[in-house]
Amino acid sequence: MSMFQYDFMDNAFAAASIVALVAGLVGYFLVLRAQTFAGHALAHVGFTGATGAVLIGVSPLWGLVSVTIAGGILMGFLGEKLAHRDVAIGIVLSMSLGLGLLFLHFFTAYATQVTALLFGNVLGVDLPTLRALAVLGLVSMAGLAVISRPLLFASLQPELAEAKGLRLRLLSVLFLAIVGLATAECAQIVGVLLVFTLMVGPAAAAQKITSRLFAGLTLAVLFALIEAWLGLTLAFYSNWPSSFWITALSSLIYVLCLLAASGRTRQHAVGA
Repeated sequence: MSMFQYDFMDNAFAAASIVALVAGLVGYFLVLRAQTFAGHALAHVGFTGATGAVLIGVSPLWGLVSVTIAGGILMGFLGEKLAHRDVAIGIVLSMSLGLGLLFLHFFTAYATQVTALLFGNVLGVDLPTLRALAVLGLVSMAGLAVISRPLLFASLQPELAEAKGLRLRLLSVLFLAIVGLATAECAQIVGVLLVFTLMVGPAAAAQKITSRLFAGLTLAVLFALIEAWLGLTLAFYSNWPSSFWITALSSLIYVLCLLAASGRTRQHAVGA
């Protein structure tokens, strides 16, 4: 039986491909800047936005998008210096979780929708959602392309970048807004609790293999696509949740890359 005789599988593969591409690119810079906690926090912030949107009769996707972007901007403004980022993120996260608990109190009648928000439901993506993901994906990649060069400079040498006149706070705000947008897209595939799977796993694995920018970005996207496509395939034929398979594959790829990097380090040590 072919998966692609079903329209919902076509939509799922298209949506997963868009999200994997965005997650691989954005996640690479997120790991490089040591801001993975931001992606985790924004996912929970997005849950608050999605539940609040449903309560007022708006699509959960737009609740996710609006609140995660707002949360990313707020984190960027609060956390100008690296030493203060965790504090800023924690403040935003605690505020959003408080609201999320309140919304969840009124959201108990929608248990199925809560589960989809928490763990994702890529098999339920319809054409309007797919079109929205495509537009959001283009916006995310275009925004990242515009700031990528100064962002890389600021990530690797922040003191020198600031001395050269780069506005680090503005870069942080813009980047975290893009992260918020990418997080909202990832939540459509793996849910808010498993955003790390696509946002961090492939990028972290790629950076274990190579320190070169273009090669690292390419590997991060490739790993994310493999996880998404193979996860959907295994979910179809096993009838197990796609989020489980994507998460398991992400962990497996990271461990394999970690072992490969360790083996290469030992070989260099022996050769020296």
